[in-house]
Amino acid sequence: MSNEEKIVEELVQNTLYRMDENTRMIKKSLLEVSEEEMWLKPNEALNSIANLILHLCGNITQYIISSLGETEDVRNRDLEFTTSNSGTKADLISKLEETVDTAKRVVFDANIDQLLKTRSVQGFSFSGIGIIIHAVEHYSYHTGQIAFWVKQLKNKDLGFYDGIDLKIKNEE
Repeated sequence: MSNEEKIVEELVQNTLYRMDENTRMIKKSLLEVSEEEMWLKPNEALNSIANLILHLCGNITQYIISSLGETEDVRNRDLEFTTSNSGTKADLISKLEETVDTAKRVVFDANIDQLLKTRSVQGFSFSGIGIIIHAVEHYSYHTGQIAFWVKQLKNKDLGFYDGIDLKIKNEE
């Protein structure tokens, strides 16, 4: 395996891992909230958990599935934020899992030319690598917002890393 192939493999494996971790954390967070709480908005400037999930699905679809996967962009971004009380928690989890699974397949199947090709997404210019970085960073950002909102609602630690010693120092 060439160095180039090893780098691509490393990028892909870490992308898939980070996407799975974000999905795991969101699903763990959602165990704590009711159907009604999914659609609560703390105020008009903030989004509900459900709207954030719809937004994540739209963003991941536009960036990875459509742009990197080279399919038509059919995203309706405004609808992600204006939808209310439409869909159960199970429906939203299923939509998120399906979107992430499709995106992971696109990333896994991407070749070096797709990863290096520059394209326009939302008016920004990114290579395929840039698209992946954006999508994973964006997913993590909103995962944190969802976790914060649930912690705020429930006054409870979500235990994302229960059983793991996070105090271990880096090895040299």
